[in-house]
Amino acid sequence: MRICCVILFLFLSFTGTLRAQPAGNPDNVWSLQQCVQYAIDHNISIRQDSLTSRLARYTLYQSQMSQLPVISASGNYGRSFGRSVNPTTNQFVDASYNFLSPSLSGNALLFGWNQVRNVIARNRYSLLASLADLDQLKDDISLNVANGFLTALLAEEQITVSRNQVSLSQAQLDQTRAFAEAGRLPELNVAQLESQLATDSATLINAIAGYNSAILDLKSLLNLDFSVPLSIKIPGIEVGEQMMVSAMQPEEIYKKARAHFGGIKSSEMKVKAAEKGLAAAKSFLYPQLFLGYQVGSSYASNYQTPKLSGYRVDSSNINLDGVQHQLIQTLPTTNFINTPFGTQLSDNFRQTLAVTLNIPILNGWQTQYSIRQAKINLQQQELSEYNAELTLKQNVYKAHNNALNSIQKYYAAKRADDAARRAMDFARKRYELGLTSTVDLLVTQNQSYTAEANLISAKYDLIFKLKVIDYYLGKELKL
Repeated sequence: MRICCVILFLFLSFTGTLRAQPAGNPDNVWSLQQCVQYAIDHNISIRQDSLTSRLARYTLYQSQMSQLPVISASGNYGRSFGRSVNPTTNQFVDASYNFLSPSLSGNALLFGWNQVRNVIARNRYSLLASLADLDQLKDDISLNVANGFLTALLAEEQITVSRNQVSLSQAQLDQTRAFAEAGRLPELNVAQLESQLATDSATLINAIAGYNSAILDLKSLLNLDFSVPLSIKIPGIEVGEQMMVSAMQPEEIYKKARAHFGGIKSSEMKVKAAEKGLAAAKSFLYPQLFLGYQVGSSYASNYQTPKLSGYRVDSSNINLDGVQHQLIQTLPTTNFINTPFGTQLSDNFRQTLAVTLNIPILNGWQTQYSIRQAKINLQQQELSEYNAELTLKQNVYKAHNNALNSIQKYYAAKRADDAARRAMDFARKRYELGLTSTVDLLVTQNQSYTAEANLISAKYDLIFKLKVIDYYLGKELKL
């Protein structure tokens, strides 16, 4: 009776763990494609790399806008005390006054040995490298999710195998107990089967714990809250259909992987960016030609202009050839008034247009340092590109070899499982006829259970190894 309670508890635990939500709610059953897409949308590393790509895009945009002239406006307003130069008359005055000097200036690079264009090209390649890194990260996350998904599937199948083993042991125990009550078998056989049932029950508990752990690991990969229910959709997987890619040669797989692999594209773009960076650094060795333009005006509160107020008659005597004559003339009279603000800005308006040639002579070895730094960066990126290609080729050859080994391992496990099933069938029939002992039956049964578990493990190991090949081929990871 105690054994039956344990079995009932295990079935309830298995059902509650594996199907945390009602079967009528399909939103909690996730396929591999749904898991991959959710991980891509919510993974923290992907979101961080997306921000990095946005920064690279802004950097490119800023460098493109640097081709436009630099235009700025300025103005000085204040009050002068004591002796100073009036900004409107350029004369010394000994008085206090308010002043204002607005100006607008612009500066443009006419010729700089393609410095700006090289910087733009460098930033464009850097952006492409960042986008390629983002694509590579998405592919890596997809492969990790596929691994976690298959691990959960394997754990679920192991629960099924363990549950079947418990059911088989319970049925054998019931049958043996009936034989013992009829006097056909001794009570020792009942005790042995009770021990086997307890062992199988413990194996089922471990399988359930392994499934729960695999689900938690999958949630971590998805960045899914642990409190959100998650159960996985069991696909109909045919191993034979998956093995077509294993017929490809590793060099063929490598060529296809190199054509689309984000890590390789990123390395190539980084080399090109480093080349443009070196060209931009070298441009500072040569003269640069600039065009400048400036407009401005000035105002002073003490600036005055004369204004006609009337006329006056002035008489004076002059001597012409010894004869005195009286000269009468009409002269204008003026008053000085403060010049209006708008008038001063209009009268004092000025413009300047200049071409400037900047010839570098000595700047503390800064240009030479930048050039040598750019050369070292280029060499580093070339080595990184070579290392990325070498690593990819090594990984492709290893993945192909692992896939071939997994195929052999799977077929060996399948043959062992078929033989173990036949042996178990014969042992069960002999046991029912009383021609074999309980110990021999349990040994054969455990061998069958082990062979079935090994076959399931080899099956999912093979599927994952073949998915790795799909990953290098750039195929969508799906089951």
